[in-house]
Amino acid sequence: MSAPFDPPTGPAGPHADGEPGAGSVSRGSRWVRWRPAILASVLLAGALSAVTVSQMAESPATTTTSTTVPTEACPPGSPITCHPLTRVIRDGDRGEDVKRIQQRLRDLHFDPGRIDGIFGGDTRMAVWAFQSLVMEMSRDTVVDFVTPVIWDAMRDDVAIIPRRQPGSPTHLEIYLPEQVMAVFKGTEVLLVTHISSGTGQVWCEEVTIDPGEEGNTTREPIKTGICGEAVTPGGIYYFYNRKYGLRESKLGTMWNPVYFNFGIAVHGAMQVPKEPASHGCIRIPIFISEYFPAMVRYNDRVYVWDGKKEPEEYGSQPPPWDRPDPNYTTTTTSSSTTTSTTIPRFPTTVKPAPTGVAPPAQTTTTSPPAG
Repeated sequence: MSAPFDPPTGPAGPHADGEPGAGSVSRGSRWVRWRPAILASVLLAGALSAVTVSQMAESPATTTTSTTVPTEACPPGSPITCHPLTRVIRDGDRGEDVKRIQQRLRDLHFDPGRIDGIFGGDTRMAVWAFQSLVMEMSRDTVVDFVTPVIWDAMRDDVAIIPRRQPGSPTHLEIYLPEQVMAVFKGTEVLLVTHISSGTGQVWCEEVTIDPGEEGNTTREPIKTGICGEAVTPGGIYYFYNRKYGLRESKLGTMWNPVYFNFGIAVHGAMQVPKEPASHGCIRIPIFISEYFPAMVRYNDRVYVWDGKKEPEEYGSQPPPWDRPDPNYTTTTTSSSTTTSTTIPRFPTTVKPAPTGVAPPAQTTTTSPPAG
């Protein structure tokens, strides 16, 4: 597989004054004032099944008009944003209010999965993404349910806009601090979803590598011991390869991966927790990975923000290279024999036993590094 390139910086980069391009949410900063109310509602939700959150303490000095309308004041056919939320929606809850939450998330391009009026895992991940990106809530304050305060935020005018002007017809923006990614066609948002990226930890595991993946040039899957560092680097990249279906690689199991930085790909996963959990790839909900590959093409730009520097400051930095696990041991057991093979920590030379048969020639195969 070819490697990503260093695209030139230009109009898509930061402004001349050092500020980044347009913000992710046109009115996102206003939600900073909602944080105390959200935290208060979280505390009350633990003791009460229905929560009423007062925003009087958070009201600005100027006079405002509440958008909350009594349920009976919303005639049939009214927009879903007309209806207030009168309870806390938790996992497994059902009802028309849940369906309104799901529909509103979809209208804002946060895919909640099936709109069935049942609050489940797919909807919960969309709620995480909304809290992180729109309400600017940190991961330690993002909640797994919907309070009236969160619903009021969803009811407001929300516009998701790119942080960079398009450098390709479609581009992807990945926000690692928020654990969110967004797909844009031009400046129009097509999809916003929760993700799980690299943990930043060092790992050593036995991995299965499918043919065609980095580290396997054969026609059969192979198993080996690999050590690596689970980092998702910030920078600017482009999509350059894709696979369909289930794939096994050095970085783990992937569904419909689309690659943008050596072995690092955006791919579907069964587990996409709230916190970073991958070996460096961008995990997305499995149902979104069914259609995401069709949204992007080869050479579409990928911008990755790590919360430390702007992507242009990194260029296209590769991930940390992996290496063979020096302590890896494979064991093959049959009814009569057991054979163990250990990869030594350092190259060694073993003098063969005196026999009439010459020792076989030693060969060394070096696998190209992958993320």
